[in-house]
Amino acid sequence: MIAGRTKRLRALAVLSFLVLPTHPTRGAEVPPAAVGSPTSVAVEPQGSLLRGAHATQQLIVSATYADRTVRDLTHALKWVSLNPNIATVTAKGRVEPRGNGSAVIVARAGSVEASAVVTVEGMEKSVPASFRYEVIPAISQAGCNSGACHGTPNGKGGFRLSLRGYLPDQDYFTLSRGSGGRRINPIAPETSLILRKPLGELPHEGGLRLTRNSTIYEILYRWINEGAKDDPTAPAAVRLEVRPGARVLNDPFRTQQIVAIVHMSDGSTRDVTPICYYNSSNTEIADVDPEGLVTFKTRGEVAIISHYLDLVANVRLTFLVDVPGFKLVDVPQDSVIDKAVITKLNLMKISPSEPSGDRSFIRRVYLDTIGTLPQPDEVEAFLNDSAPDRRAKVIDQLLMRSEFYDLWSLKFADILRSNGRLIQSKGAIAFSRWIRSNLERDVPLNQFVQELLTANGSAFSHPAANYYRLSRTPESAVEATAQLFMGVRIQCAKCHNHPFERWTQDDYYGLAAFFARVRQKKGTQPDDVVVYLTRTGDVRQPRTGQVVKPKALGGPILDDPKAADRRLALASWLTGSENPFFAKSLVNRVWYHLLGRGIVEPVDDFRDSNPASNDELLDHLTAEFVSQGFSLKKLIRSILLSRTYQLSDQVNDLNGDDNVYFSHAYSKLLPAEVLLDAISTVTSTVTKFGDLPKGYRATQIPDGKIDDAFLKTFGRPARDIACECERESDSNLAQALQLIGGATVNEKLRHDSGRVAALAKSSKSLEEITREVYLIALTREPTATELATMLEHMRGFEDRREAVEDLVWVLINSKEFLYRR
Repeated sequence: MIAGRTKRLRALAVLSFLVLPTHPTRGAEVPPAAVGSPTSVAVEPQGSLLRGAHATQQLIVSATYADRTVRDLTHALKWVSLNPNIATVTAKGRVEPRGNGSAVIVARAGSVEASAVVTVEGMEKSVPASFRYEVIPAISQAGCNSGACHGTPNGKGGFRLSLRGYLPDQDYFTLSRGSGGRRINPIAPETSLILRKPLGELPHEGGLRLTRNSTIYEILYRWINEGAKDDPTAPAAVRLEVRPGARVLNDPFRTQQIVAIVHMSDGSTRDVTPICYYNSSNTEIADVDPEGLVTFKTRGEVAIISHYLDLVANVRLTFLVDVPGFKLVDVPQDSVIDKAVITKLNLMKISPSEPSGDRSFIRRVYLDTIGTLPQPDEVEAFLNDSAPDRRAKVIDQLLMRSEFYDLWSLKFADILRSNGRLIQSKGAIAFSRWIRSNLERDVPLNQFVQELLTANGSAFSHPAANYYRLSRTPESAVEATAQLFMGVRIQCAKCHNHPFERWTQDDYYGLAAFFARVRQKKGTQPDDVVVYLTRTGDVRQPRTGQVVKPKALGGPILDDPKAADRRLALASWLTGSENPFFAKSLVNRVWYHLLGRGIVEPVDDFRDSNPASNDELLDHLTAEFVSQGFSLKKLIRSILLSRTYQLSDQVNDLNGDDNVYFSHAYSKLLPAEVLLDAISTVTSTVTKFGDLPKGYRATQIPDGKIDDAFLKTFGRPARDIACECERESDSNLAQALQLIGGATVNEKLRHDSGRVAALAKSSKSLEEITREVYLIALTREPTATELATMLEHMRGFEDRREAVEDLVWVLINSKEFLYRR
């Protein structure tokens, strides 16, 4: 039977190219010139099966041209069915069944034509509208159960639905029985409140949400008319597929129709394109309408995310335009970073900036790698080195310096929340020292994280145990672990399925189960806490009350009843090759700290609706990181050596609007601690921090509890949450006031033992003083104009010390000093 059907379908497909209908079609005539002359044309999906009178299938037409570009011709061709008694097709390519059998559906314009065979069966059967798999998705597409409407915890206008339909039992009762059953009227469906209000026939705060000729209206009407029944035993939806795959479009063809197909647990599939709801990852670049038509507004890339119940799928689309003056750049083959970056820039027709100069490079690499300004003699030695690998030698030297461990311990302590307010000062100091010790030994980061996640014992003598002192409940441990080591913000799934991502409430509590047996008790020392495990302890799904088995996020159930510590299985999976997030999230964090922007941005927000700006870059750099044993130093070295890192911050005519693809270096305000240390270096002063010994630099502060007005103003995080976002990096008025007249800067300028006082007392000329301060603060000599201006200004002072103070104050307040460039 199957072989016979296949032969008949092939014959129909061949026939479609020989015999084309002459009767009128629904589409408007498209001039052949608008379609061009493709080398191949194809319709997808092929071989669709429509079951029942209400099934439909969206088709799309893709054309490939001689220059290898691909266009979506779905809305440019005329559609017709060769067997209209079996199936008809709309002007937009949507197939609707009319009778059992097979039909050839043809799309054409001029000499361009393509076809697909669609089979219809079960027309004689009455297939009622599915509450679970049609009504709820239809309501979601209309936005009625969104967080801004009836999906809020308290609902709207006395009508409350579960957010995006994650509680179908509750929703069924609300719709069919709530308020005395007055929301639906099976006797006269058209009078039902759930239809009349969104149609605008009755007052509705949510505005117009339905039209009578829409698929959504048809589904809701049919469900009510058929008696508004529930179908809890229907085959479940298990996977959502989106077609076509990743695609690059070229101007002027800026639209792409997508098709959403759901795969059910019984092996069947159905087209759900008209009842999915869609999002664009960047609406400034492209929009998507309720029928899945994507329209680009400008050059760029987007992810189009399709949602069906709790299933999520996405497709990456790119739209390119001709850029006058753009020339392809040779793609480097000796660096996975540069190869991926230049390939992407060539695709997007963006020219990279020139390489940075030596002075810019050495200032940047010192600040990024060890958080200090290079000393004039270090700069001079670098400039006088004629070896071709002198930049590599500087990088290797920096990676061995004590300041490297200071700076990167600070970065890890920030996100791990080493804070005396939370774990006592002794605990914070022990925790920070443990972090630094691991970095000094270049402990692989997967081992570092494994030790954190499986830590037990006294928080003072086993500092890694502070991780659970900071995450005292299974819920807080879930949220911190997912965000820190997977870049996943899963907080929304605590109370309900995530409204926009694939994470469900079951996912949340499955991960929480790993931490259910972690307990704490007082230690033998004052303020100490001991982390230990109990033999029993589980979490329950709040919706069902059922005990949840430990399950890796997006991964397998890891439930071993004999295991003494469930966390061991989690730590092994989390840092292993099966977890797609761990290594990528670490690579992305390090890239962010060195380049000023993540490949995924925000840096700890990996989700389907927030795609990476360069997948190849992230994938290849991650593979290299894993192959090199999860070494932080090797990862940093690889990035610093890349031409991408070493590009100038000076933009050109073809990359000035790029803030995504790393075509040039990004200017960013120095981190609070690095800036304060830089000011201390320029003024040759020290800052006293709380009870710490005098001489500690800001980057050496181990405890987030220490309060400092300057550091707080410039964004030093309180270390209360496990998020990079806690550190403020945007400039503001308070920062300007700190620099202009704040106590910290003024005290350093006027310190009798500082650089200003020493220079004012010295026999050096004003010109020599100016050149020296420029070299220390900006790693360069002043230009002739700058020197003349400064000297003229300084000679206007009667007091030489005031003149030097003004010079240093001006440079400290300059953008060139305040920003890493």
